[in-house]
Amino acid sequence: MKDTLHFIIAAIVDNADAISIEEKDEDGMLHLIVTVAKEDMGMVIGKEGKVIRSVRNIMKIKAMKEGIRINISLAEVEK
Repeated sequence: MKDTLHFIIAAIVDNADAISIEEKDEDGMLHLIVTVAKEDMGMVIGKEGKVIRSVRNIMKIKAMKEGIRINISLAEVEK
C-alpha cells in the first residue's frame, strides 16, 4: 500500500525526495499520513481538492481488493 501511494505521489510532485509516508494501524483501519515539500502541497491537493480525492479513490480501490480499510491524510510541513 505504502509503495503504491509513494509511486503515485512521486509522479505528481517536483521534489520526490521530500515525500514521507507514515503508516499507522488503528482499529482495523490503515492510516497513511503523507508529508510532501511545502512547495508541492498545492500540486498534491489540486484545484478544489480534485487531485488528492482521485488519489484517495485509487487507493481505496486497491484497499478493497486486499480487504482492508484505508484513510489517507496530508500533513503540513512546519518550516
